[in-house]
Amino acid sequence: MSGKIVVTDHIFGSTTREQALAERLGLEFSEHQCQTEAETVEAVAGAGVVLVNFAPMTRRVLEALEAGATVVRYGIGYDNVDVEAARELGILVCNVPDYGADTVADHTVASLLALLRKLSLFDRAVRERGWLDPGALSPLPGFADTTIGLVGTGRIGRAVAARLQPFGFRIVAHDPFVEPAHLAAIGIESVELDELLAAAHAVSLHAPLTAENRHLIGQEALERMRPGAVLVNTSRGGLVDPSALVTHLRNGKLGGAALDVFEPEPLPLEAELRTFDNVLLTPHAAFFSDASLANLQRLATEEAARALGGQPLRCQVA
Repeated sequence: MSGKIVVTDHIFGSTTREQALAERLGLEFSEHQCQTEAETVEAVAGAGVVLVNFAPMTRRVLEALEAGATVVRYGIGYDNVDVEAARELGILVCNVPDYGADTVADHTVASLLALLRKLSLFDRAVRERGWLDPGALSPLPGFADTTIGLVGTGRIGRAVAARLQPFGFRIVAHDPFVEPAHLAAIGIESVELDELLAAAHAVSLHAPLTAENRHLIGQEALERMRPGAVLVNTSRGGLVDPSALVTHLRNGKLGGAALDVFEPEPLPLEAELRTFDNVLLTPHAAFFSDASLANLQRLATEEAARALGGQPLRCQVA
């Protein structure tokens, strides 16, 4: 493979690893902060390997690559890559699914615990009113009386369950791709989605975004959730219908939400989600820690090296 290595966009302090790979192989290297399709097409023209964070890898972008090129997605999800077009064009696509599962699980559990203990509401009351009778925010069940529902039990979902179990929660999960016996062996009860929504005091999403599950948590699903339940999404914004979520926060059906991902991103300044005291908002940061970021960059660059060396990819998705 000839061509060049291109980083379309990134969140790292530097691209030293990627540049070192290009220098070692005698290839041209460039890095960008592309946001639009037009910017990305221009940046990747003739590239043999493209490392991408959030830049749009549309058919038009993929057509600009060198024949047989490889796209390496910095991260787990790859919904910004037109995988079907990549297959048709003979472009390989891979991701890095295991760089920061523990960090995302930590962020998820921190969000869940804060919501269940209503910390943001207590904090606001003390700041604005000076004090509060704790009973004013009841009901407030103990963790041993609380059911957590996980939608998806991949690396992150299982890591979340492992962190929650010492608190005494009942943990149920819906994952049609995992045998119930496998989940039972690690202390998770397998249930259908409707049962999970009806039973859980907190629902946490850990599924990839696909055409089939976009807005999985929409009007009907939110109506099935028990009154006062909370929702946590550290997976993909498109799993939740934002207008339906706002409706159920506004009418008080939901007890709150913790959202790290949104549809669209960044969250628009005028978004009504910003106005709710019982909603925790973080800027797609669940993956972020010093260690996970370094691990992500290392694993992505190693995958690029395999692609350039004609070796099998470790995490090929297309």
